[in-house]
Amino acid sequence: MTLEEFNSLAAADAAEVLRPCLDVDRWIHAVADGRPYADVESCVAAARQVAHPLQPAEIEAALAHHPRIGERSTGGSAEARHSRREQAGLGEAGADVEQRLAAGNAAYEERFGRVFLIRAAGRTHREILDELERRLEQEPADELAETGEQLEQIAALRLEGLLR
Repeated sequence: MTLEEFNSLAAADAAEVLRPCLDVDRWIHAVADGRPYADVESCVAAARQVAHPLQPAEIEAALAHHPRIGERSTGGSAEARHSRREQAGLGEAGADVEQRLAAGNAAYEERFGRVFLIRAAGRTHREILDELERRLEQEPADELAETGEQLEQIAALRLEGLLR
């Protein structure tokens, strides 16, 4: 989809296009209501600005669409396609890293009560594992804020990819 096409959509259609990027109604409506955008960069910048900071309930709701890191999304939804594309660049992890990611995911879910989320695009399995291990040591409030920031980064990348 081009930016021009996005700018010309009806509000409900724009919301439908935006939802797979970040399933947060406040964000969706703010980005859709901010149209028309002069260029992709200004659209993504506005999207980043209105997302920050995500509220705890928004983070929890948005996480429902994200698989565990290292697990491939199934299905034909836009969210699943985004997730597969984002994790595809990771390549194959060695057995040791896969086992440590699985153990780290389980420890994270036990500690924080939600899936570990990180912007996978541009990172290796090793970098993700290092971040998982670091974030397991954070205080819950700090980790929730970092999870929100990761959702914001993912949303911006998805929106930019959608409009390019």
